[in-house]
Amino acid sequence: MKINRTASAAWSGGLRDGKGSISTESGALSAYPYGFASRFEGMKGTNPEELLGAAHAGCFTMALSLILGEAKHTAEHMDTTAKVTLEQVEGGFAITAVHLTLKAKIPGIDQATFEELTAKAKAGCPVSKVLKANITLDATLDS
Repeated sequence: MKINRTASAAWSGGLRDGKGSISTESGALSAYPYGFASRFEGMKGTNPEELLGAAHAGCFTMALSLILGEAKHTAEHMDTTAKVTLEQVEGGFAITAVHLTLKAKIPGIDQATFEELTAKAKAGCPVSKVLKANITLDATLDS
């Protein structure tokens, strides 16, 4: 099976004064604004790192749901945050790390199994596989 998903970006103007918009095939984002200020200065709008973080958090959480099911466990609740680090490095900027933080309530699972399955999901999620950045994970099992 091969699935293709499409997203697009439009841009007008220079780097600092220009304006861009991001759209997704699904319509979840439609000409959503982004620009220099939203990427580097904390202004309103989105940025590629935020979008990558959302994709990674969603992918990891779905992968974990699959892996839990294969191990005969079902999460009552999982909440994942992805912190994407953009740093200036030699030659420009690079995404150098993604830190995943998971809080989960999974009845009947022990800590060792939880750690094993979350590590498997982190390594196996398709977004993790595409990133060259160091990907880390903090996973908390709520009782």
